[in-house]
Amino acid sequence: MGIYLSTPKTEKFSEDGENGRLRYGLSSMQGWRATMEDAHAAYPDLDGTTSFFGVYDGHGGKVVAKFCAKYLHQQVLKHEAYASGDISTSVQKAFFRMDEMMRGQRGWRELAILGDKINKFTGMIEGLIWSPRSGDANDHVDNWAFEEGPHSDFSGPTSGSTACVAVIRNNQLLVANAGDSRCVISRKGQKNVASFMQAYNLSRDHKPELEAERERILKAGGFIHAGRVNGSLNLARAIGDMEFKQNKFLPAEKQIVTASPDINIVELCDDDDFIVLACDGIWDCMSSQQLVDFVHEQLNSESKLSTVCERVLDRCLAPSTAGGEGCDNMTMILVQFNKPGESKASTESSSPSELAGVDPKSEETESKQ
Repeated sequence: MGIYLSTPKTEKFSEDGENGRLRYGLSSMQGWRATMEDAHAAYPDLDGTTSFFGVYDGHGGKVVAKFCAKYLHQQVLKHEAYASGDISTSVQKAFFRMDEMMRGQRGWRELAILGDKINKFTGMIEGLIWSPRSGDANDHVDNWAFEEGPHSDFSGPTSGSTACVAVIRNNQLLVANAGDSRCVISRKGQKNVASFMQAYNLSRDHKPELEAERERILKAGGFIHAGRVNGSLNLARAIGDMEFKQNKFLPAEKQIVTASPDINIVELCDDDDFIVLACDGIWDCMSSQQLVDFVHEQLNSESKLSTVCERVLDRCLAPSTAGGEGCDNMTMILVQFNKPGESKASTESSSPSELAGVDPKSEETESKQ
């Protein structure tokens, strides 16, 4: 449930950017929560042809989300598969690499650098919300050398984070997700309304009660109580949360909780307008279709994308903490695709709903998981 403030913190961190292929806006707000545990990353020019956007929703502390915001995109770039054009493999490996990098003396030290106080219950050093600026993207290559020290046997943080990232290269969109943050695309729908835009989920919320998640949790020796893994974590996949990844006889993807991302690849076409990446603080309050409709309505009168995101946050903020919904940290990234002069043969593109394995008509119920 978390600890709530007597009045919400409605100050927002907002940012806009663009290049020749797309433009983006983002905003984040602490809200009613006592601490801000979200982080994000936005790099429209990860390299000359690629853009990267990520939302990280921390739990049990802030540092894992902040660590991912600083390092995950760097690891995508660094993996040898990226250089050969295999973005899917490089992204998947980067998710697992986060857990590896947070172990040992070096991991402990890096987490300490990102924080500013020690949590007396977990021993972890934590701090305020932080987001890297685009100029910090790839200033140096870090070899992450092993370090000797008093924390050499540090097994990693007990806190964790979701990770939902979108990588855009040319006409290809790759979405990777672990946890219950979500990516949604707005694509021209099939209804007899010229302006109707359909919301398609490009990620699936990884809740413990999903059959595939439940099977893995039980096989790894865990249990589910009241919708929570081992009675505590309401997510089945996350980066960090090392207490759920201690089975030395199982690979990382088969642990009770895993950082393994679901990956969807979509060929973009002229029917695609924008994508939204957001944490569950948004999706607890609005379904995917409701958010797409709201964004389209706002874009009729507002061209600044971060302002549209701010309006979503304000709409979702609860008037009090009585109900629970609308009381979480909130982060949203809105990425709008620039339309080229020529058509991109939309008939050859795949339906996002087919690729994601999510029926767009069922998303209203899924958003309340």
